[in-house]
Amino acid sequence: MENYNYNQELNEELTIDLKKIFFALWSRKALIAKTFITILIFFIILTFISPKKYKVDADLYINKANGTNMMEINPYALEELGAGGGGMAALMSGGGGLTNELELIQSPLVIDKVIRENDLKYKKKFGILPNKKEGEYISTTAFLKKNISFENKKGTNVVTIEYKSKDPELAYNVVSSIITNYIELHKELHSEKSKSDKKIIENQYNIAKKSFDEKVKKADGLPEQALAMSGNISAMSAFSRSAQQALSNLKGQVIQGEKAKLALTEEASKVAELSSKLEWARMVEEMSDSSKVLVLKEPQKLRDFEYASPKLLINILLGIVFGAIASLFAVIFAENTDKKLTYSMLSENIIYNGENDFTDLKVQILAKKDKKIACVMFEELSSFLALQLKDFKNLDFIKADISSEFVERVKNSEEVIIFASINKTNSKFYKQIKQMLNEMNKEINLEVLI
Repeated sequence: MENYNYNQELNEELTIDLKKIFFALWSRKALIAKTFITILIFFIILTFISPKKYKVDADLYINKANGTNMMEINPYALEELGAGGGGMAALMSGGGGLTNELELIQSPLVIDKVIRENDLKYKKKFGILPNKKEGEYISTTAFLKKNISFENKKGTNVVTIEYKSKDPELAYNVVSSIITNYIELHKELHSEKSKSDKKIIENQYNIAKKSFDEKVKKADGLPEQALAMSGNISAMSAFSRSAQQALSNLKGQVIQGEKAKLALTEEASKVAELSSKLEWARMVEEMSDSSKVLVLKEPQKLRDFEYASPKLLINILLGIVFGAIASLFAVIFAENTDKKLTYSMLSENIIYNGENDFTDLKVQILAKKDKKIACVMFEELSSFLALQLKDFKNLDFIKADISSEFVERVKNSEEVIIFASINKTNSKFYKQIKQMLNEMNKEINLEVLI
C-alpha cells in the first residue's frame, strides 16, 4: 500500500509539472509565434539571397582487369600468373578495389593540369582580406580540401567525381578537365609500359634468333639413318682394324649430328616462344592508345536555376527546426527575466485558478482546519474568493510586505498559502518574500493564482 501511494504521488507531481510547462508555453504563445515565424521567414529569405552552389558529377568505369596491358589471352602473362594460382583469379576479377586509381586521379599529374586549365588561383580571404599567395595557382592539396569529392562505389569499378561551385560553367569545366587529364595519364602510363615490354622482348628475341642462326651454320655430323647404311662396314670390322676405325668414326659423327639437332630444336623452340611474345607486345602497343576508362555518366552543363543549394524545402525544414529551438529559448529567457510573476517561478503545489478550482482550495483548507494558516496576499482577492474564504476562522490574511509586522504574523502561523497573479505580481518582490519565508523555515504549502 505504501508503495502504491508513493507511485501515485510521483504521478501527481509529474502531472503538475507538465501542466505548469503547458501554461508557461501557452502564456507565451504570442512570443513563440513571433519568434518561430521570424526564424522561418529568415531561412526562406536565405534561399533567395544566399549564393547559389551548382553540383556537377560524372561516373567513370575503370577497367581494372586490363589495367596492366596483360589480357587473359596474353601468352606471357599466363605463364607468370598461372604458377601463383591466385594471381590469375585476381587479374580476371579486376583486383581488389580502386585505391591506386583514386590515388592517380587525385595526383598532381592530373590535378595540377586541371588547376591551370581552369585558372584556379588564390584570392583575397573572405573576399576582402589580403592574401600573400593572391594570384598564384592553388596547390593540389588546397584543391582537394573543398568542393571536390571522389567516391568508389562499393563493390564496383565505378568512380564518381563530384564538384561544387558558385559558377555552373566552372563546375562543368573542372569535372570535364579531370576526366580528360586522367584518361590521358592512363594512356601515357600504358603506352610507356607497352613500349618498355616490347623493347625487352624484342632484344631477347634478337639474341635468341642470332644464337639459332649461328648454331645452324655450325651444325655438322651425320644423321642417325647413316648407321643403317653401314652394314658392310660393320661386318668387315670383325676382321679389319681399318673397318673398325671407320665404324667408330661413323658412330661419332652420328652422335654429334644428334646433339646438334637437339640444340637446334631447343633454340628453335625458344625463338618461336619469343616470337609469339613479341607479336603480342606489338599488338599491345597498338592497343595502348585506347583508354581503359569508360565514362558512364558524362558531366552536364547546368542552367542558372539548376543549383544544388540552397533548396527552398530544406531551408523551410531548417527554419521549422531552428524556429522551434529559438522559440523555446525565447520562452526560457522571458520566464527568467520577466519583471512580473511567471509560471516557472512557482513552486510545485499550485492551484491555477482560485475561482474555477475553488473546490480544490477548499479541500486543502478544510483538511488543515485545526492549523493556523497565513494567507500571504500579493494581490487583492476577487469578491467571490473573499466571500467564500471569510468563513474560515483559521485563515490569517496578511498583505505581503518586507516588514517586522509581516514577519511576526507569519511566525504565529503553522502553514503558509500564497495568493498571487501571473503577469501582475512583481517578480522581484515575490522572490524576496519567498526567500524571507524560507529563512523563517516556513514551508509554502500552496500557491493560488488569482
